[in-house]
Amino acid sequence: MKIFRTPAELQAYALANKRSGKTTALVPTMGYLHAGHLSLIDIARQKADIVIVSIFVNPIQFGPTEDLDKYPRDFERDSKLCEEHGADAVFAPEPGVMYAPDASTFVEETRLSRPLCGARRPGHFRGVTTVVAKLFNLALPDYAVFGMKDAQQLLVIKRMVRDLNFPVEIIAAPLIREHSGLALSSRNAYLSEDEKERAVVLSRVLDAARPALIEGGIEAIPAVLEAMRHEIEKAGGRIDYVEALDASTLEPPTEKSADLLVALAVYFGKTRLIDNTLVWVKR
Repeated sequence: MKIFRTPAELQAYALANKRSGKTTALVPTMGYLHAGHLSLIDIARQKADIVIVSIFVNPIQFGPTEDLDKYPRDFERDSKLCEEHGADAVFAPEPGVMYAPDASTFVEETRLSRPLCGARRPGHFRGVTTVVAKLFNLALPDYAVFGMKDAQQLLVIKRMVRDLNFPVEIIAAPLIREHSGLALSSRNAYLSEDEKERAVVLSRVLDAARPALIEGGIEAIPAVLEAMRHEIEKAGGRIDYVEALDASTLEPPTEKSADLLVALAVYFGKTRLIDNTLVWVKR
C-alpha cells in the first residue's frame, strides 16, 4: 500500500492509473477509523480497481470553538486498517500542503447546507465541499463513498457533484451502529462510559419515531419530535436540534413529501453526536 503526503504525489499516481484505464474509488475520512469507515473501504474495494483512502483532519470545516486540536488521531493504526481492508493508497497530507497561506478560493453549496448542522456550524459545509472538491481533483475518482450517518453532508456532496459536473458517482453507504445502537463515530472516543450508555437514547428515539411517522404522516411530526426531545432530555442529553425535513430538499415537509429525514444533534457532556433515520410517510 502506498502512502502519499503531498497533493502532487497523489495526483501523479491518479493520473497514471487513469491513463492505464483503471477505475478508482475514493473514501474521504478524517481518520481515527472505526467499523463504519472500514465498511466504506470494503464497498470501494468492490467497485473499483484502485481504492484511495484520504486521512485528513480538515481545519476549514471546524469552527473557532470546535474540537480541531483534540480531534482523535492515530495514523499508524489507521494505515494498518486501510491495508488490511485492501486499500491501494492512503493520502495523509498536512494542512500546510493542502491550503496555501493566502488561499482565497472556496466551494460553497447554498441551499441544502442551510438547515441542521449548517445552521449550527457556520462555514462547516463550505469547508467540507472545498476539501472534497480538492480531493476529487487530486484522486480523480470514478466513485466516492460516503456514509449515511452524515446524511446532510451526503446530500450536499451529491448536489455539488451535480452542479459542478464532477465525473464522479457518489455511493451512499449504510449507517453502521454499535451493538447498543449508538451510531459509530470517531467522536465516541470522547464519551465517558456513563455518557455512552445514556447516548443510546438517540437510536432508541429514532427507532420509535419511524413507525409513528409511517402511520401518522406529516401531521404527526410535532408530537413525534416533542416525544423525542422529552426522552433525550430525560437521559441527560443537551439538544442542539431534533428535526424532520423533506429528505430530498431539506425543507419543511409538505403533503408532497414522500420521505422524511429525521435528524438530530445532541450533546452528552461536551461531545456533540449526530444521528438520523429515513422514513417513508403516507400521503
